[in-house]
Amino acid sequence: MKYVLIIGDGIADEPVEQLGGKTPLAALDCPYMNTLAGGRLGMCQTVPHGVSAGSDTAILSIFGYDPRTCYTGRSALEAAGMGVVIQPGETSLRVNLCALEGDSFDTAKILSHNGGSIEGEEAVQLMEDLCADPRFGSLAAAIGFTIHVTPTFRHTGVIDAAHEPDRAKMCFTEPHNILGSDVAGYMPKGELGAELTALMRASFEILRDHPVNVKRKAEGKLAANCIWPWGPGAAMSLESFDSLYQKKGSAVSAVPLVWGIANLCGVDTPRVEGANAELNTNYEGKVDAVIAALEGGADFCCIHVEAPDECAHGGDVEGKCEAIRRLDSRVVKPLLERLPGVDPEHRILILSDHPTLLATRGHDGNPVPFAIYDSREKGEMRKFDEEHARQTGDFLEEGPMLLRALFV
Repeated sequence: MKYVLIIGDGIADEPVEQLGGKTPLAALDCPYMNTLAGGRLGMCQTVPHGVSAGSDTAILSIFGYDPRTCYTGRSALEAAGMGVVIQPGETSLRVNLCALEGDSFDTAKILSHNGGSIEGEEAVQLMEDLCADPRFGSLAAAIGFTIHVTPTFRHTGVIDAAHEPDRAKMCFTEPHNILGSDVAGYMPKGELGAELTALMRASFEILRDHPVNVKRKAEGKLAANCIWPWGPGAAMSLESFDSLYQKKGSAVSAVPLVWGIANLCGVDTPRVEGANAELNTNYEGKVDAVIAALEGGADFCCIHVEAPDECAHGGDVEGKCEAIRRLDSRVVKPLLERLPGVDPEHRILILSDHPTLLATRGHDGNPVPFAIYDSREKGEMRKFDEEHARQTGDFLEEGPMLLRALFV
């Protein structure tokens, strides 16, 4: 028996006026998701009550780990996904490369949490030049802060043990939750707040007129002109996936967060060329990687698609809808077609990790719809959306119940 978990990041939502008062899942015709919903259909509380809603806490929960006991901060997971080992006493921070609007840092607004979807050599050049700048370097050295650069908008910062802060006294705002807002009211506060704010200010002043950003603006793109630290974490460990479920696993994603969770629990993380967190990700390559993992001996494979969440953060109704359409036609459909050739007996779980609301452009901690399809017990197609899932009355009170239900 082979098992597949499909996570459509942030596909759940609340009714949207532009969609006639329907959620994106309800408004769209997604026949292949509806096929999966012919099996078990219900709702699950993936984010435990009292825990902040995010892919970090939700996906930990879905994989079977209680974030109330194991979670030490999002950045620690992302560091693990990028091969950055957090040592005892060190503090990790997620460092976004964002896009601010305005000539002055004090009066700027945040337009994009991902630097206008910056990636590749542009992201690397901006961050490497920033880290090499003497002014920025001096401020960073004063608090033992080092940034590990990636070819994306996501980077990892590490404060060394000699400058270890009291993480409980650090206060940050997630940039994707305040898009369109003045940044002045959302600076880091508490321990090292002033020092990290100074680094943000310096980054804006250094990157604002950087040649990469001059070129991006000439091309009609947003300037990736400011770092944004958040999500402090410490070294984290997880019980192995194999010991939890007696299954060999693999996880196909384009984001360090998922790689980090997988790495910490001993699940393989094949990388797919052309896969990213955007609408134009390599869907076909991801499906190929799932099939290759299962044919190569994995019992279980997770495929994670980030695009719906990114579109929702941008307030892009049509973008989120298109991301869900592509998830249906370019992930669910080919998996339904190809899995019988790997193993005629297989089960598929599909769900949203958490809702990402177009109305607020932020995460929400309410329950999400899930469906479990069994190739041996095909039911009649039914709509995969929030309302139909609620109507079944099937409710799982916590995320760790999901894989236990999949692996029956």
